[in-house]
Amino acid sequence: MAEPHLIGEAMTGGYGRGADILQGCTLSVDKGEIAVIVGPNGAGKSTAMKAVFGMLNLREGSVRIGGEDITHLSPQDRVAKGMAFVPQTSNIFPSMTVEENLEMGAFLRRDDIRPTIEQVYDLFPILRDKRRQPAGELSGGQRQQVAVGRALMTQPSVLMLDEPTAGVSPIVMDELFDRIIEVARAGITILMVEQNARQALEIADKGYVLVQGANAYTGTGAELMADDEVRRTFLGG
Repeated sequence: MAEPHLIGEAMTGGYGRGADILQGCTLSVDKGEIAVIVGPNGAGKSTAMKAVFGMLNLREGSVRIGGEDITHLSPQDRVAKGMAFVPQTSNIFPSMTVEENLEMGAFLRRDDIRPTIEQVYDLFPILRDKRRQPAGELSGGQRQQVAVGRALMTQPSVLMLDEPTAGVSPIVMDELFDRIIEVARAGITILMVEQNARQALEIADKGYVLVQGANAYTGTGAELMADDEVRRTFLGG
């Protein structure tokens, strides 16, 4: 069997010299798949994703993308290898226009970025309408679209999203999830942490339930939704 496009394997580690938050956690996603990490507050969900992106040192375990070991690379070097990460907060430049935000996403590129900007506008048409507006003036859902669009400007093979629907209305959440499905259909691997667990698992090819930094349940989104224990404990019945 071919190795998944992205794998964080048996990751153990924490921040600085502090206690280990991750306890042998493994996450893997195939090309063009959506993997969702859910679990209670303090389970290490965002920490697991930050570990995959190189924002904390692993004491044990490894991270590989396309079969290449990137465990010891900095986040910047991981971007060059095809990773893009959208943090939950402070993920746009509010005083810059929408289009300037997208241009900032392409700072590593030396080719013509215009076709990619057009692809982002096709994915998020409202951003084309507001391209000359400062991003800080947009609604919460529109700012999330700018953040995702800027990440896509690096032409990543892996897109990581930390709670992309935090603080947006249910209608905006559904729309964002629809766009995320479109991105995956284009062949981009998606790993995301999501508080709206039930809705996220509905679109997930693969789901991971973390508890205290370790894998508690793993399966397809549908399998986890159908698991009585998962439903009762993590999905509110």
